[in-house]
Amino acid sequence: VLGDVGRSPRMQYHALSLARRGRRVALLGFLQTKPHGDLLEHPNIRIVALSELRALRVGPKIFQYIVKVIAQAVQLLYAMLRIERPSYILLQNPPGLPGIAIAWVVCHVWRSKLIIDWHNYGYTIMSLIHGRNHLLVQIAKWYEKLFGRLSDYNLCVTNAMKEDLWDKCNIKAITLYDKPASYFKETPLELQHQLYMKLAKVYEPFKAHTESVSSSAERSAFTEMDHKNGCVTKARGRPALLISSTSWTEDEDFSVLLKALEDYEKFINEGIKLPSLVCVITGKGPLKEYYNQLIDKLHFKHIQICTPWLEAEDYPLLLGSADLGVCLHKSSSGLDLPMKVVDMFGCCLPVCAIHFECLHELVKHNENGLIFRDSNELAEQLKMLFLDFPTLEGKLENFRRNLRASKQLRWDESWDQTVLPLFRQNE
Repeated sequence: VLGDVGRSPRMQYHALSLARRGRRVALLGFLQTKPHGDLLEHPNIRIVALSELRALRVGPKIFQYIVKVIAQAVQLLYAMLRIERPSYILLQNPPGLPGIAIAWVVCHVWRSKLIIDWHNYGYTIMSLIHGRNHLLVQIAKWYEKLFGRLSDYNLCVTNAMKEDLWDKCNIKAITLYDKPASYFKETPLELQHQLYMKLAKVYEPFKAHTESVSSSAERSAFTEMDHKNGCVTKARGRPALLISSTSWTEDEDFSVLLKALEDYEKFINEGIKLPSLVCVITGKGPLKEYYNQLIDKLHFKHIQICTPWLEAEDYPLLLGSADLGVCLHKSSSGLDLPMKVVDMFGCCLPVCAIHFECLHELVKHNENGLIFRDSNELAEQLKMLFLDFPTLEGKLENFRRNLRASKQLRWDESWDQTVLPLFRQNE
């Protein structure tokens, strides 16, 4: 993956699935953030770190981009020719430029099979910045279609993408839906408390803001532990915990959430019985500073917002502790699905997600969550879901019960059914 391994969960899952079935795996990518511990500890997985090449600051942007692509192509070719001869090369797309072409060349040298895992189209992501008719976007579109056809096998994330690959590119693909790993599950109350206390050392919204009735109790904003018997309970009058995760890119407009939170604050000021909110937005990315500046200008009395980067092991624990997830991912192609919602559902966490074309393949409106189209609709959904919180009656708890009852497949089970036969048929 020509991206950060730590923020490429699907590629980490592929590597672990192969390694657990006796395959030796070399995982190539950037090491900006720490991958999951299971990946680092597995004896069959070797991570080959690539250096992320920053664009040159000289000349026109198109010249800088071309130079970067050429430099990455040379680096990737050198790294791939030095690893042990692979039977298969499994490549994430996007980013596919120059990865697909280099992987194809190396497959010819090693006589390996090339598998492309289509998460989206790179050219549609580029079009968010440059526009659909930009020369770079048109070149990227031509490149993806041409080299995509040269692969031996193809995986994709939705049936809509499977149909699109066939109709527009004559590429036959297998749909492998994103599924949560086994460690995405509801978090026991004792672990919730440990996580909150850990986060409270760094982030103000997790700290208790009222004194405990008992001097022997340890408190966070959400939980209380009695030191005498070790019993953990949820704090009375606790705020609701709303979580979203993002790579802070152009395909997620967080001003929609911020505007909805402004409306939510107005609802409370008008006397509607709603809880205070702690809104946690996790992730790293290019637009984080821009949105942090917008957040700093907001002056809420009943809402606190923090934007932490969580360790790989802490992220599932926080999802499993939250009351509601919010997803603002709008697919650039309309053909991929947000991994963050998959993980939230693994934790039985209900979701409010912004509408796009094939979202119905994942989020079932009024069954496991709600779909909204703008900030006004999201604000109304937040009001409806959190009315009389934290009662165990109402839509929010009903969605959670539906998620528990659904008993969805986990990644390992889905991978065994869908991808493992592909490897076995060539042995």
